[in-house]
Amino acid sequence: MSKAQQKSGQSKLSEAPLVGRFAPTPSGFLHLGNVFCSLLAWLYAKRSGGKIVLRIEDLDPQRCSLAKADALARELEWLGLTWDEGAYVSADSDAYFQSRRSDIYAHYFDKLRQADLVYPCFCSRGELHAAEAPHTSDGRIIYAGTCSRLTEAERAAKEKLRRPAWRVRVTDEPICFHDAHYGAQSLRLTEECGDFILRRSDGVYAYQLAVVIDDALMGVTQVVRGCDLLSSTPMQLYLYKLLGFTPPSFCHIPLLTDAEGRRLAKRDGDLEISLLRKAYGAPEPIIGLLAYLAGQLERPEPLSAAELLPLFDAAKIPTQNIVVPRELIHQ
Repeated sequence: MSKAQQKSGQSKLSEAPLVGRFAPTPSGFLHLGNVFCSLLAWLYAKRSGGKIVLRIEDLDPQRCSLAKADALARELEWLGLTWDEGAYVSADSDAYFQSRRSDIYAHYFDKLRQADLVYPCFCSRGELHAAEAPHTSDGRIIYAGTCSRLTEAERAAKEKLRRPAWRVRVTDEPICFHDAHYGAQSLRLTEECGDFILRRSDGVYAYQLAVVIDDALMGVTQVVRGCDLLSSTPMQLYLYKLLGFTPPSFCHIPLLTDAEGRRLAKRDGDLEISLLRKAYGAPEPIIGLLAYLAGQLERPEPLSAAELLPLFDAAKIPTQNIVVPRELIHQ
């Protein structure tokens, strides 16, 4: 074992054991960016003496497949990123696939509907993207609440022409939380997104609703995910409050990018774990590379996830997005 491997991590991450989760979307195959996030989620939970839940986020049947979910699970196992409950290991494994939880989402959606906290929205994509529609500085649309002001007669007339999506009413109250990596955060939903969708017009429940219900019911106490989802957290905290759930803690981490600053994604086929597995032949070089990128090692060197665990120091994770040098791949 190297000197780097003999050192131990300095940060005490939590007094109580954490329940973390892997929540891959099987719309593509596992790639280096996915594994970076999964590795850190695993390290946070296991360093605290906690556990990991695997949930398959296959809400959209048009984009996701069981074959890809199977492949994701096999690759996580090969990497040594095992989980303690959830899909493929629990007796009720089906309960950890979002595509099979629609009745649960419907139950909580109906609670919000009965409390008059949601309303149907008939706005088309074109209407939402119209030049006069409010936008944030980065181009995101802030819904103006157009359909919240419809009369019952107007709603009935529109329902004859178009099946609605459903939005939740938001308030102007600031939503404040502490992110374990980026510190204090405060946002107003009226300024960030406006009333947001909980159920699409095709009947599929939205990610924001499903993930809140799932994390609450599955006992997740810490969510580790990419900083690109930081803006989703206020929406989810708002739903936790409306539904009466206790929210988990949140830890957003930097993204892996290429030299041009473009985040690694499923479209980067050469960074798929299946191909890296063929190139390296073992998981240790991949884990070692990710440990180096996460600031845990001074240089890339092969080691397993289990060997990395006692070295883990959350304070060493960079705050800026991390460029993956191409020369470190396939060397």
